Amino acid sequence: MSTCPECDAEIEVDEFDVDKGDQLSCPECGSNLEVVGLSPIELDIAPDDDDDDDDDDDDDEKEEGEVDDEEDDDDEEEDEGIEE
Repeated sequence: MSTCPECDAEIEVDEFDVDKGDQLSCPECGSNLEVVGLSPIELDIAPDDDDDDDDDDDDDEKEEGEVDDEEDDDDEEEDEGIEE
């Protein structure tokens, strides 16, 4: 048994199923916890990974000057129609 550092709830963690650095969630308060010690299992509040979240957002946005392929195809079709 281990204790949540946020709400002091007892959490059953099998020491053979976790490694130092593993993350889990408290079933009582929902806090993200990190295994910081083994034998006995010690839990601490997991650090926020805000940097990783920011990187994911950049992938969805188009870079300046980048055009969607579908828009290019439409423009080419329109240009061909005008030339004929």
